[in-house]
Amino acid sequence: MTHKPVHIVGGGLAGSEAAWQLARRGIPAVVHEMRPQRTTEAHQTDRLAELVCSNSFRSDDSENNAVGLLHEEMRRAGSLIMRMADTHQVPAGGALAVDREGFADSVTQALEGEPLITIERDEVAGLPPEDWDSVIIATGPLTSPALAAGIQALTGEEALAFFDAIAPIVHFDSIDMDIAWFQSRYDKVGPGGTGKDYINCPLYRDEYEAFIDALLAGEQHKHHDWEKIPYFDGCLPMEVMARRGRETPRHGPMKPVGLTNPRQPDKKPYAIVQLRQDNALGTLFNMVGFQTELRYGVQADIFRMIPGLGNAQFARLGGLHRNTFLDSPKLLDATLRLKAQPRLRFAGQITGCEGYVESAAMGLLAGRFTAADRRGEAIVVPPVTTAFGAVLAHITGGHLDASEPGKRSFQPMNVNFGLFPPIEVETPPGQKLRGPERGKARKRALSARALVDVDRWLGVPAADAAE
Repeated sequence: MTHKPVHIVGGGLAGSEAAWQLARRGIPAVVHEMRPQRTTEAHQTDRLAELVCSNSFRSDDSENNAVGLLHEEMRRAGSLIMRMADTHQVPAGGALAVDREGFADSVTQALEGEPLITIERDEVAGLPPEDWDSVIIATGPLTSPALAAGIQALTGEEALAFFDAIAPIVHFDSIDMDIAWFQSRYDKVGPGGTGKDYINCPLYRDEYEAFIDALLAGEQHKHHDWEKIPYFDGCLPMEVMARRGRETPRHGPMKPVGLTNPRQPDKKPYAIVQLRQDNALGTLFNMVGFQTELRYGVQADIFRMIPGLGNAQFARLGGLHRNTFLDSPKLLDATLRLKAQPRLRFAGQITGCEGYVESAAMGLLAGRFTAADRRGEAIVVPPVTTAFGAVLAHITGGHLDASEPGKRSFQPMNVNFGLFPPIEVETPPGQKLRGPERGKARKRALSARALVDVDRWLGVPAADAAE
């Protein structure tokens, strides 16, 4: 049986994954990617699935970390994004980080080589044409103004927005390794790693205080209504952290725990800056957690105050771009379709999930849901006990607003175990788990339950599950 093609607007992580899932189910897909005809303030290439911020997919620990669990669920679901991430991994301690160029090239080649996928380099200005009866909009946080205006006109809703800052990238050969050293936090060995996967630059008390002073005094990019900019707390610019409290950075990305300076093992640094390998050659390293909106003219001077980076040469300075997302619990149904026009399904960051992996996961679900529609099959959503289901439930249901009982609110969120239904932790007879031990046992129990349930969801035909 020949099926009509599904049109996918946007060739990022979510759009690429959605197209792959459709093709795997015999459904043709047309991916509309506006680059290079029209670029954005964050993209640098015309590659599909380009990573515009960090090169990290975060923790790969499927037993103790919710994003690591999502990695594993996606692998089991045949994710193209995870397969290429695994293929192009670079050392990053307990995290899964990738060579960003190799990763994007491989995703692009895979989609270009798939007979059921067509890639069209054009911008979809405004709402997709009426004769496109099935569309996945996966335009990410940088949706073009024309399309955003079309969605707003259709829904009557204002798009929410936040600002996402980009961390600088440093040339490895400009880092002073007589000051810095290689070590993963707690010497943790991750995928492709050795336990010495991060470059660490130590700051002692006076150096830290001077650095914070410079951050607070640094000139920033100008924006209208500055004080009203709603940042995403998981990706705050470094100087915004410092404004929230001088000690905030050293309890966040600059925390000194789990690391020992081999040149001064008895002297504890007051703070530590970590850099993570950014490409397979190991010639580029990004400053972990150092998103910034400082003006280019002052960034290099301030960051060169960090011991070990006194002569740093930057392959890319930090920046700031606007992210937009829908009020999804109000606008989308349980399968990510727009209630006002069900031919439109949304995926990726525009739905209000946050993070590379979460975006790709929603692309995976959107592709599977749309394929089921095309094939006339019942759609079975993943159980909320799985990472897939927990993220989907947050997007389509929001969360209770603690400030107003009974009210539901919605903000971008990474996958986390707080989104999962609670579970009873079984303990051996005569033993009690307390504090951190109980927390670890709970995470392992949640992960074990999730993998059982996701296998069941992936293995049961939709027709059987609907009975």
